Amino acid sequence: MSNTLSTPLVAPAVSRFRQFHALTKPRVVQLIVFCAVIGMLLAEPGMPDWRLAVPGAVGIWLVAAAAAAFNCLVEQHIDAKMARTAWRPTAKGELTNTQTLLFSGALCAAGSVILYVFVNPLTMWLTFATFVGYAIVYTVLLKPRTPQNIVIGGASGAMPPVLGWAAMRGEVGPEAMMLCLIIFLWTPPHFWALALYRADDYAKAGLPMLPVTHGNEFTRLHVLLYTLVLFASTLLPFIFGMSGYVYLAAAVVLGGGFIWHAWKLWRVYSDAFARKTFRFSLWHLSLLFGALLVDHYLLLL
Repeated sequence: MSNTLSTPLVAPAVSRFRQFHALTKPRVVQLIVFCAVIGMLLAEPGMPDWRLAVPGAVGIWLVAAAAAAFNCLVEQHIDAKMARTAWRPTAKGELTNTQTLLFSGALCAAGSVILYVFVNPLTMWLTFATFVGYAIVYTVLLKPRTPQNIVIGGASGAMPPVLGWAAMRGEVGPEAMMLCLIIFLWTPPHFWALALYRADDYAKAGLPMLPVTHGNEFTRLHVLLYTLVLFASTLLPFIFGMSGYVYLAAAVVLGGGFIWHAWKLWRVYSDAFARKTFRFSLWHLSLLFGALLVDHYLLLL
């Protein structure tokens, strides 16, 4: 009898949890926290102070999740028109605007308090500024108005290493800004590769993404050009003595791979290869920062 009564109560609770969890865009937030943790680890010559690193990672995760939820709230009508995002709880009407807004606000407040109390005020303010940059400047102001939305708005997405660095050092150093620059230049070719094979979705939703406003060929050329500039930026940590030859080798191999994907995409287009290029870009950034971390600790031996 008790099992029969409890099942109807448990199932809706689990379902509602999954809905709120989906609002946080877990995969995107995982990459954000990963880059922030890399910034923390690189900021210290040895192992970081875990009394700062753990609350720092938690606080950044909460605020990033809050920004993702707010993005879902603002773009629910757009999401409903796109196959890639139509499943989101806000797009399907499974969560109300009030529920989503309160959820986003609670996450942002909790994360900000953790960063201010257990890390330092600078990290809290930088993280909050990143929230505003993504949730307001990019989502509300730029994305529906200009094809350069991902270029300008990419500045907020490039901040995680800076946040991690500030959490450990209480300041923002040039090394952190080099990492920020790499992500800033990585974002357009990464996102435009996705936009190429989702161009019909964006056109249907009325968003002025580059493939919609300037065409497929123009976008492919800019993907290639950005990968070239990105490659140059990935050499900066080695040039300025932040890393050694292990990282340099990884940067050359991964950068060459990204350029090859972009060049082939530019020469002969297919949706399948655009999707492949998008997936490679994810591996490119993750492995590049992983190599930087390995190199960092090898230099200490």
